[in-house]
Amino acid sequence: MGRPKKKAIDMGVPPYSEEAWIPYRWCVKNNIAIGAKAKSSNEWYVDITNNGSTHTSPESYGKDEIWRKIFEYSKYYYDKHRK
Repeated sequence: MGRPKKKAIDMGVPPYSEEAWIPYRWCVKNNIAIGAKAKSSNEWYVDITNNGSTHTSPESYGKDEIWRKIFEYSKYYYDKHRK
């Protein structure tokens, strides 16, 4: 007998606007990784890896907030480094 199947994790739906994806793609191309780190099956932290250092958000976010926060951090780094 194998292991029981794990319950699917629902992180909600990422934004579909092209405007939101531009800063995210810029971060990826510039080695700034921003993504979700599970706290539980319905809560996540935001992990940001930049220049070899990883920082985790102090707060956790639910499925309705996690994508918004990831793209908010992406926009922050995009704006900060493109000035």
